[in-house]
Amino acid sequence: MENIDLLIENLVKWMQDKVKEANAKGIIFGLSGGIDSAVMAGLAKAAFPDTSLGVIMPCHSNEEDEQHGRLVAEKFNLEITKVDLTNTYDVFLQGVDNNLDNKLAKSNIKPRLRMTTLYYYAQNLGYLVAGPTNKSEFVTGYFTKNGDSGVDIMPIGDFVKSEIYQLAKALGVPQEIIDKTPSAGLWENQSDEEEMGFSYDVLEAYIKGEKIDTVLDDKISRMNKISNHKRTYPEIYKK
Repeated sequence: MENIDLLIENLVKWMQDKVKEANAKGIIFGLSGGIDSAVMAGLAKAAFPDTSLGVIMPCHSNEEDEQHGRLVAEKFNLEITKVDLTNTYDVFLQGVDNNLDNKLAKSNIKPRLRMTTLYYYAQNLGYLVAGPTNKSEFVTGYFTKNGDSGVDIMPIGDFVKSEIYQLAKALGVPQEIIDKTPSAGLWENQSDEEEMGFSYDVLEAYIKGEKIDTVLDDKISRMNKISNHKRTYPEIYKK
């Protein structure tokens, strides 16, 4: 990306405008310890130095994720709070039919609990919820509907993963976060690329319209098609 400093300046101004349009006071977001949320943290702090809040929300999570979240908060001098959702998750599963053995359905409870938590704080503080979904995830539907997509604004939703890394370096995200294997943190040892079945580089080439392996092209196209419902509002019957 050319003139990344100007791009960041424009992005920060866009965030400020959106918050002002909503008559809100600031920005709140989940601080997961990953690179996307770290970029979100840097942008939020730049846009709202005194009214941005990062929320650490472990839920049967790797302890390293919280450590990395706190590392980012320290780097940007960011106000944070922690809400441990582990017990909430366990109680929820006790109250539903837990015999339904769908690993993904159970895992997706976590980002939906986090969404609820963020909106609880947002409404109390008068903040907008900002989501960390990037374009690579958005195109493939690699996000939880009404979970991490349940937000008011998506500041980095038009940036592919390689551009996220460029933003991270420009913002000063700690190298430890930049070098970390991308993961949604849905279960132990889960990684984005392994679960998707292709690399972010291949996905970026697809998004740019470049020629890639036919099998992978078909796979990504199918992922895009079947996840279209995630990128649109619920359909309304027209009488």
